[in-house]
Amino acid sequence: MFRSCLSLILLTVLTFPFADSLRAEEPGIDFESDIRPILENNCMFCHGGDERDGGLRFTSHQDLLLLNDSGEPAIVLGKSHESELIKRITADDENRMPPADAGERLTDAEVELLRKWIDAGARFPVDETNQHWAYIKPAKTDLPEPAFETPVQNPIDLFIQARLKDSNTPLAPATQAEPARLIRRVYLDLIGLPPTPEEVDAFIAAPSDATYEKIVDELLASPRYGEKWTQHWLDLARYADSNGFQADQLRDMWLYRDWVINAINEDKPFDEFTVEQLAGDLLPDATWEQKIATGFHRCTTCNVEAGVDPEENRVNQIIDRVNTTGTVWLGTTLECAQCHNHKYDPFSQQEYYQLMAYFNNTPMEVEQEGDSVTFNFYGPKLAKPLEETEQQQRDQLQSRREAIQAQLKSMRAEMEAGRPALEEETKSQLAAKKNRSDMEARVLDTLQFAADKRSSEQRKLLQDYFEKQHTEITDLKAELKKLDDRLNQLEPPTSLVMVEQDEMRETFIFKRGDFLSQGKPVVAATPVVLHPLEALKEQNATESTDRLDFAQWLVSKENPLIARATVNRWWSQFFGQGIVATLEDLGTQGEPPTHQELLDWLAIEFMERNWSRKQIHKLIVMSATYRQSSRVTSAHLKYDSANKLYSRGPRRRLSAEQIRDNALAISGLLTHKLGGPPVYPPQPDKIWKHLGRNAPEYATEKDADRFRRGLYVVWRRSAPYPSFINFDAPDRASCVIKRSTTNTPLQALTLLNDPAYVEMAWGFANRLASNETTGDLRDKLAYAMRLAVARRPSEAEVDQLGKLYETELARLQESPAEAQKLIPQTPFPLTSLEEGSATPAELAAWFSIANILLNLDETITKG
Repeated sequence: MFRSCLSLILLTVLTFPFADSLRAEEPGIDFESDIRPILENNCMFCHGGDERDGGLRFTSHQDLLLLNDSGEPAIVLGKSHESELIKRITADDENRMPPADAGERLTDAEVELLRKWIDAGARFPVDETNQHWAYIKPAKTDLPEPAFETPVQNPIDLFIQARLKDSNTPLAPATQAEPARLIRRVYLDLIGLPPTPEEVDAFIAAPSDATYEKIVDELLASPRYGEKWTQHWLDLARYADSNGFQADQLRDMWLYRDWVINAINEDKPFDEFTVEQLAGDLLPDATWEQKIATGFHRCTTCNVEAGVDPEENRVNQIIDRVNTTGTVWLGTTLECAQCHNHKYDPFSQQEYYQLMAYFNNTPMEVEQEGDSVTFNFYGPKLAKPLEETEQQQRDQLQSRREAIQAQLKSMRAEMEAGRPALEEETKSQLAAKKNRSDMEARVLDTLQFAADKRSSEQRKLLQDYFEKQHTEITDLKAELKKLDDRLNQLEPPTSLVMVEQDEMRETFIFKRGDFLSQGKPVVAATPVVLHPLEALKEQNATESTDRLDFAQWLVSKENPLIARATVNRWWSQFFGQGIVATLEDLGTQGEPPTHQELLDWLAIEFMERNWSRKQIHKLIVMSATYRQSSRVTSAHLKYDSANKLYSRGPRRRLSAEQIRDNALAISGLLTHKLGGPPVYPPQPDKIWKHLGRNAPEYATEKDADRFRRGLYVVWRRSAPYPSFINFDAPDRASCVIKRSTTNTPLQALTLLNDPAYVEMAWGFANRLASNETTGDLRDKLAYAMRLAVARRPSEAEVDQLGKLYETELARLQESPAEAQKLIPQTPFPLTSLEEGSATPAELAAWFSIANILLNLDETITKG
């Protein structure tokens, strides 16, 4: 088995700087006949194929040069006497290789051959054909011919049809989805909100390709598009409004979230979108927005608990930044190399810490509170520039504040000059006073002490008392307080950002990943299996590399991973699964792509279309593949139950935030406000009650902010919004590429009983009972169904809903007091009662209908 792994000896392309100068072989030494047999017979069992004992693998020239777990490379080119390989095979102690229980030691002749091979440059054959597909630059292939007599809207369909034809199944592409279902699908996918019945009717009236394309273009241009797609990005960015860990105090990050919304709405090219988030602060003449963008890597958790090791906390944050970068932009499990060379993919521990060096020059993010064991979270952060008029107001207020402070200083100096006489006069007055207040009594007692014998508390007591007796000082202090309140109102919001220290911090390899066990120092560099950074350095004429160089290297069109990983994630958002199912791992341990040619075609299209997110999204939703009916047949279940062949349209449950947004839109309560601080909608009591200092309070919104989209709901890591958790939202303590999708009783209970959803059901009921809907009961019920699921209901469905409504209405009309008791105190007007279009019994009956429709599986599912 292990000898068969030797066929993988050519796995990795020869990509180290000195390869060309070391091609010559020692006369009489041939790798194939002399060196390969030695490695195959003695080394490959433990150091070949999938095996990397001790961090060493003999599968490429690169592996031989990497630092292994001992902290040394296997060979030093041209210096066999310094090479660890020679030292180990000639050792007489426990370091001997191969070990005594694994085989005989090498003969003198074999050792001499290896010496000569190393002295000559250790030439290693190279064959790119055996390299894993993900590490080879994508290339476009010829488009397949149409394989079925079904519509083809763009090349996506040709690739899908070709694979379906080759699947040896009787499956064929499904017909197009019904117009109402299709428009609801594309609305939910592009903006995360359902269409109105009027928008559905307009499409049904003219369901042409041109009409559909017009709808797609309008959705892509909507500000709601940025909100929908930001939600997915925030999972990747591990965005939250709190630090994490036990204390889990709140912090300001929402300006970064708003930057993402704006960037996506503007269709900022993904390469710029990437560079600004990783190194916007290092761009020449960086703008305020570009600096705010670096909040991506300030979203890490931060431990401020008592007794925390600040350096360990900082190192954990840097490690998280490396791992997240690898996951998001390379689709790679780099964290495997934190403790040892990656066992499966061509990334070494040395390379892991070379990447870490790019992020290792940022300042500490906690500071000790005096001499205590307590730590506080702090910067760096950046304030949002004020509008010109606001800045003028602030400047005027600040100027007046400084003038008042100068007056107070002058008055206090004058008071201090006359202090002895003032104290004597005060002592006499208070001594003669029969009914003294508590403060006066304490002042009198304090005045008995000599000035140099008084404590700081006593000195402050006297100062406060004397100032209260001074009318001008009292008036100025009152004005100063008003000024401070107004200045606080004009205080610009801030957000956490990345900055570089002036003095470079040295980076070391951590032995076994332990930050206390430092190995050899390393300098910033990129993995050699990917495209080289050298060309970029020459192009930019730089002498050293930093985060900006790294970010620009990452978005190079020579990078085989970034475009693939990105379009694969987007594909999964539309279809519920990626072309590579393991979205976070395109490497050798990930799932193979179901349609590799399509993935590469999309990746190249993405780069050639100026890294445009919107153009790729439009390509996907315009395809006939996306527009297919999601109806599942027995043939689908038999031959392609997971829909990996895409012989039918996508069907998947909405995300936690979308379920809430969808219900708010259906109820008519949704507030369309873009950006701003996090909001606090209703949630069960005491969710935020916990141990820890400075615990924040949950102040439920009383105005329209109560009904804003889920994107804006405050995200506290130790206690995320409970209904989101029930629908599989992560706590965002770490990067999440793909959320799980579960089906539990808690979800039904949430939709039925959560105070926020109960409130939405009353809003929906009010909408149905008001004059907004006209016609008889059946018309109103049909309208209710169209609001909830877009399609028109069947006669049987209307019959069932009508029977329920009439039963509830009759029951409540027999007990008007019970009906009145059911009507809640809502933060929105119940217009149906105010305008007289419904009685309390009728509104309560409509609540039953609304509650059922908001709980339908079809309502919370995109199909």
